[in-house]
Amino acid sequence: MRPARAGAGVTGALLALSACTGTVPGSASPVPDGTGDAAGGGAGTATVACEWVAARSGNPYAVEVAPPDDEVPAEGTAALRMTTSLGELTLTLDRAGAPCAAASMLHLAAQGFFDGSSCHRQVDSEGLQVLQCGDPTGTGAGGPTYAFPTDVDGDETYPRGTVAMANSGQGLDGSQFFLVWGDSSLPPDYTVVGTVDDGGLAVLDVVAANGNDGSLDPSPGGGAPTVPVTVTSMTPVGG
Repeated sequence: MRPARAGAGVTGALLALSACTGTVPGSASPVPDGTGDAAGGGAGTATVACEWVAARSGNPYAVEVAPPDDEVPAEGTAALRMTTSLGELTLTLDRAGAPCAAASMLHLAAQGFFDGSSCHRQVDSEGLQVLQCGDPTGTGAGGPTYAFPTDVDGDETYPRGTVAMANSGQGLDGSQFFLVWGDSSLPPDYTVVGTVDDGGLAVLDVVAANGNDGSLDPSPGGGAPTVPVTVTSMTPVGG
């Protein structure tokens, strides 16, 4: 997997502060149609085997949680209802394009991992317009005690409405993700896991209009949203 590149103006801007282990295992491996798993697979559903590894040891902001089952669905989509203090967003997750990331988000949501967490970072600079969420500690350094390989092929783009995984530049993802409200110029180093619905984009436009406090400028950029954004609940929709 490709580490985040250095030197570009926005390259490092979405790196989560929680560094993970430096050893990157192989990407998800396809397996024959099977019986599915707790993430919603069923008989005859295409699946892949994900490799869950331990996140960086000694991180005081890591939250203990077991990883999903190794075998996860790898076709179709799944939805998450993300209810926030500023309104509701529906995230459509791409199980075919990013099966392990989708399975992880669904798994964590089902356990209430995101509930009550703050979206700790907002960036509204030219070429980078995002809200970053998914850290239950609200520090920017938190996540689960497991991680999984970043899933990119070099063709990723980040237009308005993208949901992608933040990472520490070491080829591993955790629980932090970013929601794009304005076309963003980023290297293809971040797993694209889904999209935000129109109603959710309207919520993000409010976040954008409110701005941020600049507490993370000049690096990595942006800051906490001026009007706090709290994830009151994150709930899988349907089966």
